[in-house]
Amino acid sequence: MAAKNADDQTPKMEPVLTEEELEAVAQEAAAPREETAPAEPDENRKRTVVVAEDESVNRMDLVGMLEDNGYEVVGEAANGEEAVELTRAKRPDVVCMDVKMPRMDGITAAGMICDENIAPVVMLTAFSQPDLVKKSTGAGAMAYVTKPYEESKLIPALEVAMGRFAEINDLLDNVERSEAKLKETKEELAKAQADLQKAQDTLEERKLVDRAKGLLMDKADFSEQGAFRWIQKTSMDQRIPKKRLAMAIIAKYGDPKPERNER
Repeated sequence: MAAKNADDQTPKMEPVLTEEELEAVAQEAAAPREETAPAEPDENRKRTVVVAEDESVNRMDLVGMLEDNGYEVVGEAANGEEAVELTRAKRPDVVCMDVKMPRMDGITAAGMICDENIAPVVMLTAFSQPDLVKKSTGAGAMAYVTKPYEESKLIPALEVAMGRFAEINDLLDNVERSEAKLKETKEELAKAQADLQKAQDTLEERKLVDRAKGLLMDKADFSEQGAFRWIQKTSMDQRIPKKRLAMAIIAKYGDPKPERNER
């Protein structure tokens, strides 16, 4: 092998990264990264309550009982109108509503809150008559508790009400999604049917035009290209659909239908 010329030396490549740049990258990789603190689980959030009770002493006892059990009372109302306004403004997790209140009774207020699907309502009453229970549930209340308030009855009633409210809203969401999907499916089906009908019409038109073209070639001495051009130009000039024009040609030049033999 011939020896290389001393002057023919491969040029030395510059390093991709200098030693200083490599050291900077290494230091950056070794530096501890700041990690974002995980968000507080939703389960640890205090559940919020609006309390509607016209008697201040009872309302104070009720608020204290709720706060002792980890609830956050975000609004206190002395009548039904205030209860509705506070519920709309605060959007609590649950509402404790006394039945007998001035200006607007609790059943009417509960009906408005439930109609707007803001929050579940637990009715509070000194009465346990079936008619009041029926009116309360008819207004949309999820549960009711009779006075005097007992922690062992009130807290489970609140939990049941919130659970039912969540289940109902999940069901409503599923229904809405199903209805939206059904609507979308119907629209897709209608489009598919329209596309199918269009394809069928196009195929039928093509068959008629081909037959008309063949008749013009046989009966009127057109070439294949000339027959097609005549049909196309006449359709455009006269604004006659090609299908109708082809049917007219077939009617004129096509074989007549055999007549039935009369007996």
